[in-house]
Amino acid sequence: MSTPHNHAKPGDYAEAVLLPGDPLRAKWIAENFFEAPRQVNSVRNCLGFTGTWKGKPVSVQATGMGQPSLGIYVHELINVYGTKTLIRVGTCGGLNARVKVRDLVLAQAATTDSGIVKDRFGPYNFAPVADFGLLRAAADKAEARGFRYHAGNMLSSDIFYHREPGLEGYGALLDHGVIGVEMEAAALYMLAARFGVKALTVCTMTDCLITHQEISADERQSSLKEMVELALDVAVGA
Repeated sequence: MSTPHNHAKPGDYAEAVLLPGDPLRAKWIAENFFEAPRQVNSVRNCLGFTGTWKGKPVSVQATGMGQPSLGIYVHELINVYGTKTLIRVGTCGGLNARVKVRDLVLAQAATTDSGIVKDRFGPYNFAPVADFGLLRAAADKAEARGFRYHAGNMLSSDIFYHREPGLEGYGALLDHGVIGVEMEAAALYMLAARFGVKALTVCTMTDCLITHQEISADERQSSLKEMVELALDVAVGA
């Protein structure tokens, strides 16, 4: 059964799926990491691929930018294609000076300004959090490989260009330990909670909004390679 956003057939996706935003990054992951990759989706050029990693089935599906776009693909992956483990792999900006460029950020929880989360729980402020098993596995594997990593609260914002300049748009979040900003994790965690599956967000910090350090193109590529290998090991339990 296909959807308006995905023409894959039942069984085309593995139970574990990596979720980059960029379709070309999904293609890069499939071509450079998967054994015997095959394309399973190309609708709207949001590319999806399935292959194996260390002999175990795994998929990658681009989600586009932002929580509304990710929400479509994640909802369908879970409810139409039977995905059980979803790991977002991407980049983030740093909101804490101790997070350096090239560091991995594991989103233990995801604060958000999005109505996708805050308008659905009446008087309650729902806290979207990662699956603890995936988070623990990612932290253990990062530590074993000597990767610098940080586990903490991530901001998933619907706004890329804030009206306020610099850090002013983040207000009290800086004072409450939020360590990075991206655009998808909170919606991913909310949908995982709703449908009883496992989810984690792993990001490489590419620019710091406090120190203004930025990663070079070469550093970005090598850092993404480390992140993707880590995420794949976590996804398939390797």
